[in-house]
Amino acid sequence: MNFSFNDLGILFGFDMVGTIAMGLISLFVGKKLKEKLVFLDRFGIPAAVIGGILFALVHLIMKICHIGSISYDTTLQTPFMVVFFTTIGLGSSIAGLKKGGKLLVIFWILSGIMTFMQTVIGVSLAKVTGINPLLGVMAGSVSMSGGHGSAGAFGQTIEELGVTGGLTVALSAATFGLIAGGLLGSPLAVHLIKKFNLKPKDVVNKEEVQKKDDTEKREITLSSMMSHVSMLSIVMTIGIALSTLLKTKFGIALPSYVGAMFVAIIFNNLNIKFKWLDMDRNLINIIGETSLNIFLSMALISLKLWELAALAIPLLIILFSQVLFMWLYTRFIVFKAMGGDYDAAVMVSGMCGSGLGATTNAMINMGEISGKYGYTVNPYLIVPLTGAFLIDIFQMPVIITAINMFK
Repeated sequence: MNFSFNDLGILFGFDMVGTIAMGLISLFVGKKLKEKLVFLDRFGIPAAVIGGILFALVHLIMKICHIGSISYDTTLQTPFMVVFFTTIGLGSSIAGLKKGGKLLVIFWILSGIMTFMQTVIGVSLAKVTGINPLLGVMAGSVSMSGGHGSAGAFGQTIEELGVTGGLTVALSAATFGLIAGGLLGSPLAVHLIKKFNLKPKDVVNKEEVQKKDDTEKREITLSSMMSHVSMLSIVMTIGIALSTLLKTKFGIALPSYVGAMFVAIIFNNLNIKFKWLDMDRNLINIIGETSLNIFLSMALISLKLWELAALAIPLLIILFSQVLFMWLYTRFIVFKAMGGDYDAAVMVSGMCGSGLGATTNAMINMGEISGKYGYTVNPYLIVPLTGAFLIDIFQMPVIITAINMFK
C-alpha cells in the first residue's frame, strides 16, 4: 500500500496483493453484516456483494467530500474470474439433461427465451433513453439471469471496449435484480397456489429433494488438489487460446472466461465417457466458490459509483421494466407451459429468483414455498440444473452477439 497527497486529498494505492487483501476484508465484513441483518440473508445477497458495495460507498463519500481517492490493481481479478467460469462448465453433463426429461427441456427453452427478451428490453430502452446500447446489454440478461458473476465479467469486458461505467452498471443492476427476484418470486407463487387451489403431488421430505448425490465429500489431499488444479489450468489455457483466436482471426469479442467455460463443458462430457480423471465435485465447487468470492470482492470494492449519476434514471427505467416483464412472463406463460399445477407454481418462484438474481435466490424462493405447502422433487431438479449451467448455452451466444453488434 502507498499513499500521497494532492488537491483532491489523500490518494491511497493498493498493489495486486493489497487489492486481494482489501477484497477479502470486505468479504468478511459482508459476512458479519449478513449474520446480523436477517433481511440480507432472506434475499440471498452474497457477503461479497454486501461488503464490496459498502467499501464502494465509503469511496464515493471520500470523493464527494474531497477527502481522497483509492486506486486498486485488479490484475488478478481476471484469472479468478476465468477459474470460476471454468468450474461452472465442469458441472455440465448430458446425463443431467436425460434425467430431467421433457419438463427440463421445456423449462430450459423458456429460460432461453427469457434471456433473449431481457437483452432486447435492455438494448431497446437504452436506445430510447439515449444511453450506450452496451449499457443496456449490461442491464439485460448479463446482470438479471447472469447475476453478479456474469455482471462482473462482462462489465469488465465492455469497459475494455471503452464504455465508461459498464462494470458499475452491471453490478448495480445485478444487486437490484437479487432484491427484486426475492420480492417477486415467493408472493407470485403463493398467489398462483391460492388462486387455482393447487395441491402438491408426491410430497417428499426436505432432505430427500435437497440432497446432491454428485457432491460426495471426500478427503482433500495434496495429490487431489494438484491434479484438479492442473486440469483446470490446462482447460483454461485452451479456452483462453480459443477466445484469442476468435478475436484475432475473426474479430469476434469472445471473452476468455467464455471460451474457458465452453472448453470445460466439452472436457467434462468427454471425461464422463472416457474417465481420464476421477473428478471430485466437492473440490471443484470449493475452488469455484473461492474464486467467485475473491473475484467479486475485487470487482465490487473498485466500483466507481459516481459514474451512475448520469445513468440513474435510464437504468431505473430499464430495471423496473425487467421486473415487469418477469412478472408477466412467468405468470402468464411459464406457469401454463409448465403444466399449471403446484410444481409449476414453485418453478415460477424459482425462475423469478434465478431470472432476476441467481440460482441461490431461486432455491430460497422455492424453499419458502415448499416449506409452507410441501416439497416435491421436480422443481429441485429442474430449476438448479437450468439456472446453474444450462441457461448459459442460450445466454452466452445472445450476450456475445449483442456486444459484437454494438461495440
